[in-house]
Amino acid sequence: MDTGELAWAVMATALVLLMTPGLAFFYGGLVKAKSVVSMMMMSFGAMALVGVLWVLYGFNMSAVGSTWAFSGNPFADFGLGGIAGSNEDLIGAAFGATFAIITTALISGAIADRAKFGSWMVFAGIWSTLVYFPVAAWVWGGGWIMNLGETLGLPEVIDYAGGTAVHINAGAAALALAIVLGRRVVFEKGAHKPHNVPLVMLGAALLWFGWFGFNVGAEYANSMELAGLITLNTLVATSAAILGWLFIEKIKDGKPTSVGAASGAVSGLVAITPACANVTPTFAVILGIVAGILSALAVELKFKFGFDDSLDVVGIHLVAGMVGTLYLGLFATGTGLFTGGDFGQMIVQAIAGFGVLIFSFIAALIIGFAIEKTMGFRVTNEDEVAGIDTIVHGEEGYALEGEYQNS
Repeated sequence: MDTGELAWAVMATALVLLMTPGLAFFYGGLVKAKSVVSMMMMSFGAMALVGVLWVLYGFNMSAVGSTWAFSGNPFADFGLGGIAGSNEDLIGAAFGATFAIITTALISGAIADRAKFGSWMVFAGIWSTLVYFPVAAWVWGGGWIMNLGETLGLPEVIDYAGGTAVHINAGAAALALAIVLGRRVVFEKGAHKPHNVPLVMLGAALLWFGWFGFNVGAEYANSMELAGLITLNTLVATSAAILGWLFIEKIKDGKPTSVGAASGAVSGLVAITPACANVTPTFAVILGIVAGILSALAVELKFKFGFDDSLDVVGIHLVAGMVGTLYLGLFATGTGLFTGGDFGQMIVQAIAGFGVLIFSFIAALIIGFAIEKTMGFRVTNEDEVAGIDTIVHGEEGYALEGEYQNS
């Protein structure tokens, strides 16, 4: 790796790390004013805990020596002292840490307004250890998903930057935790409105900015051969998804909203993540529109089925992640059903996507119920109604003397 590639790898790592504070702003603006500190702290807690665990043993677990191994040996190079002299390996480890951090942080949006911080931290540590680190090995570290195509005599699974490992993984876990913690005291359409729309827009902007590091970042290992395609696809799919989401809002509610635009942007970013290097820009536009439309429709499902996914992690990350993963079965350059291939690509994409979904959902459900039955995961109804910032953290998001703060 030359000096320029090293510099880009460091920049990409910083961009992806910035996405988690961006997520904190995005989530923080969506909750009520008396829960904004709690919501943002769950993202920063994930940054702190998962970053340390990744260096201690998570990086070791993210690569396997055989196809069907669950994970790598966590104690193979505990603390990463063995790679201390290699810039390339150290930057690779740091880049991987940022993915582990934001994947875990994404889950927190499903349990906004009602989760104990300490319980969340316990969940984050256990889930990242037992789910994210192994799944990263399956997808990128020589595991069964990475080798699925060869095993079945079909095209290899395509997941360039984390449709399965990040978004389906986090979305499935979010659904599980929404079930574990149950509904908020008030759970009905229109009852919970964002308290700070500019904060939501700022968070979405930071996520979009950092996502170029997310998607283009790994190209330093490929001499940046596809950097231009990935950059353009990341831009245009996101733009198209905003249009798709706003179109649905206009039809359903009569008005396109800024929160809808921000949510549409995230759905497009999620959908293009696995496909960014393997579709043409035209197909990236189509993917973005489809993801924006389907995610805008999917966020209503929680009211139909009764699971309180507070900030629509399921509707955006699970749905758009699955859309982007399966879309490759149809339109992946050279291997998609309509772009020179056959059903083989769709078969491996579906196995990988649903395999991660099922594993993450079951694991998160078990971990979540275990925490709920032992130390408790949810605050009391009284604390939820009052607002959990002062109860859990002893702070207020907006301490303006003499002014009444609406919740």
